[in-house]
Amino acid sequence: MNVCVIGVGYVGLVTGAVFADLGNEVICVDKVEEKINMLKRGEMPIYEPGLEELVARNVKEGRLSFTTNIGEGVRRSEVIFIAVGTPPRENGETDLSHVEAVALEIAHHLNHYKIIVNKSTVPVGTGDLVRNIIEKNKNNDVEFDVVSNPEFLREGSAIADTLKPDRIVIGAPTQNVAMTLLELYAPIERPMLITNVESAEMIKYASNAFLSTKISFINMIADLCEKTGADVTMVAKGMGYDQRIGMHFLQAGLGFGGSCFPKDTLSLIHTARKYGEEFRLLEEVIKINQQRVPRFVERIAQRLNPLNNKTIAVLGLAFKPDTDDLRDAKSVELITLLRERGATIKAYDPVAINNARKILPDIIYCKNSYDAAEGADALVIVTEWNEFKLLNLERLKSVMQQPIIFDGRNIYDPKRIRKMGFEYYSIGRK
Repeated sequence: MNVCVIGVGYVGLVTGAVFADLGNEVICVDKVEEKINMLKRGEMPIYEPGLEELVARNVKEGRLSFTTNIGEGVRRSEVIFIAVGTPPRENGETDLSHVEAVALEIAHHLNHYKIIVNKSTVPVGTGDLVRNIIEKNKNNDVEFDVVSNPEFLREGSAIADTLKPDRIVIGAPTQNVAMTLLELYAPIERPMLITNVESAEMIKYASNAFLSTKISFINMIADLCEKTGADVTMVAKGMGYDQRIGMHFLQAGLGFGGSCFPKDTLSLIHTARKYGEEFRLLEEVIKINQQRVPRFVERIAQRLNPLNNKTIAVLGLAFKPDTDDLRDAKSVELITLLRERGATIKAYDPVAINNARKILPDIIYCKNSYDAAEGADALVIVTEWNEFKLLNLERLKSVMQQPIIFDGRNIYDPKRIRKMGFEYYSIGRK
């Protein structure tokens, strides 16, 4: 099948590469010429494990190509995926300007029947919006359909999540239209749910908002555990064995970040208000999440008082492991608050340092964890990279000014690390 993917971010590039690997002819389009030139040179504009090899293989075999010419992509394809950014506005509303611009471009280049698929995360009603824009602006009297096909991939495991998703949701106006998408996804052999367009759009937001709620819930339990002597890791494990609850997203810490959970939860709140409903539960979920880093910084400040002229080592800058993405990363908020109190920051991340320099230019970037810890008054774990779990703690202790660790992700065993002579503070544990 001939497929066009518009937008080569995390979703678009992974989607295009995977569809090409399944045997389709895929052309990926992006208006940012630098991105396209990088991809033509075999360089990835994002970090995602396995992506470089997947792209290289399919480019070499002639199934995957890249262009800035959206007209070329539209004219060559039967199915067009819209995978552009939908960032939040200040009031939480989803900014659909990129989707609208792409819909207008598609309208100008329609040459025969096509299925336009919203892969971007968009609020209920966007399918109608795209359809109306194309209908009003198309140059030729050709038919088309608009489908919603939300993505559920996680950065760091995006290829596996695309190839083996828990489910594939297809929101289509008719069964016949849905069948084309079913044919495209058939080689993946995963559960498929066919709905109307509005339900598919809602499924994505409802899923992410629910997971956000689980995270804020366990973080409130963690705060209570600290005051009662309970251990939140044991509490979460006891809860998670209940199949109605499950183990996933019950890790207490600094709260949720990234490009999806914060903006999608805010967007669902905004959508509810638009239709005359107050989603107070999600409003509290957001408030709890916003309190996580300031609360943690206050603990650091109380122990190291004053923070002025103290050196803090920060391990982890990306919002989660196995990505270089700093969108809504807790590291940025934490470092900003620490620097406002006069602390000097030495930071290390396995892959996100180049992106971090653009956002946090005035901190010291280090070549490894031990370099960051050298001379530090305390060390803060922000991202749970595996290499941080496997550090030589004796070496770490030997280079620090004071052997104090603030663990924002609970990656160490408290008894073991205290036995080694560290002063250790974690989340929701005694």
